[in-house]
Amino acid sequence: MSDTQRPLGAQISHMLHARGVDTIFGIPGVHNVEMYRGIEEAGITHVLARHEQGAGFMADGYARATGKPGVAYVITGPGVCNIMTPMGQAYSDSVPMLVLSSCLDETASRKGQLHQMRDQEAAAATVCDWSHTARTADAAYQLVDRALLEFSTTRPRPKHIQVPINLLGAMAGPAPVTANSAYLPKCSGAEIEMAAQLLASARKPMFIFGGGACAGHLAAREVLAASKAASFCTFAGRGIVDANDPLFYGAGLAKEGSVAVIAEADVVFAIGTELAEVDLWRDALGHTGTLVRVDIDPSILADTAQTCILSDAQYFMEELAKAQINRDTSSWRAKDVAASRAIWRAETDAARPGILPFIDAMKQALPADTSYFSDMTQIAYVAKEVVEMDRPGHWHHPFGFGTLGYALPAAIGGKIGVGNRPVVAIMGDYGFHYTMQELGVAVELGLSLPIILWDNGKLKEIEDSMVRSQIAPNAVIAQNPDFCALARAFGAGAVEPATIAEFQQALKDALTADGPTMIYLTPKCAV
Repeated sequence: MSDTQRPLGAQISHMLHARGVDTIFGIPGVHNVEMYRGIEEAGITHVLARHEQGAGFMADGYARATGKPGVAYVITGPGVCNIMTPMGQAYSDSVPMLVLSSCLDETASRKGQLHQMRDQEAAAATVCDWSHTARTADAAYQLVDRALLEFSTTRPRPKHIQVPINLLGAMAGPAPVTANSAYLPKCSGAEIEMAAQLLASARKPMFIFGGGACAGHLAAREVLAASKAASFCTFAGRGIVDANDPLFYGAGLAKEGSVAVIAEADVVFAIGTELAEVDLWRDALGHTGTLVRVDIDPSILADTAQTCILSDAQYFMEELAKAQINRDTSSWRAKDVAASRAIWRAETDAARPGILPFIDAMKQALPADTSYFSDMTQIAYVAKEVVEMDRPGHWHHPFGFGTLGYALPAAIGGKIGVGNRPVVAIMGDYGFHYTMQELGVAVELGLSLPIILWDNGKLKEIEDSMVRSQIAPNAVIAQNPDFCALARAFGAGAVEPATIAEFQQALKDALTADGPTMIYLTPKCAV
């Protein structure tokens, strides 16, 4: 074998490393074994998941925590099917994930093959931005480069590339050296001038920041301080606005009272947000004034705005800050904002009683730079409404797709990505069943990872929904194991705090432990 010729599977790993990929999550199999030939030789770390769903969520968590693409290798058929749930989650939450799989060489004339699907490419395409088959080495290289370029120049969403088994093992030359320039769309000077005039002439301007505006948080704070505008953030946008801003309504968009507040604004700037169902939990935002939407996704701009600006949110906010729209006073009243926030916090506590003390204690005990990965569970629903974040991009949740089992593997991927920075996983008892096997990965890698498991003994959110719908609760209780014993069987630490103070100490201890620590909480834990 010459220095330049390798099997294509190995060349792809070398190409990824040359493009900045340092970690791949996945599971090897007989169909994708050639993809594993060059991983170590290329200098890439491979993380062996226990299930392809776990591999996908790890790649997602890695991408969210680092801002770099998360990459996963899976096999034909069931491997692709198993990672489709994480792909769907990454699609809804704009996460750059690249899934590379093997595929059968021929499916039309041959039936009954191992891992055969009717149309694997089309199946994957239902949950990602695009799914394509590379029929040549050059096509594989071009598709990889296309995916990586699109991650940095358009709305980042997962891509799937599949390569026929025989092609993966065929000799190929190296991938070409590229010098692609990455840029996001930028608004024009005229659009900034128009936005600045709207902001300057408004009596009660308001900003709503979504997850797409995280990179522009410094400029956003500058604009808010100068213009005395009120603001909201979506759950994904928490940390963009200074939590001490007296005109910040927090993550209260889904609260019924927010409709009347938003209706007071004569101009609303929605920056980097879909204003989706999972942001509002109602059909309409409630605005009566002019709505200006700024986004990099044209499909979002074609929605309900009177004024649409196709632009990177960070660039837009930085340019708007340069316009220096300054006010000495605001028509918004800080005491009204504080009163609304107090009411909404009380509503959150009343809707899911007994959880808030744990959330407050958790935030007090953990460092400011902690990254949180939460699951679909009541303890997370309370947390994302009330926890103040002093920086964006540090709370990660399966917002749009809403899949169970996200938190543990995503936190593992996030922890691998950020190294010594603190990372915490938050999950419920039922969601833990979905991906509990990935605890073995955290143990194997010696990750100092606190795992908060909230055990209320049932699918409480679903039970509450049934009761509200006047349905007799059914199928909401499952037999749980001894979770602490299970964690210890994996080789993890496990503690069951009896008080809030013990809970806080357990969190601090877990951050410096030699491996993961399950912190088992129940509603019976004494305050």
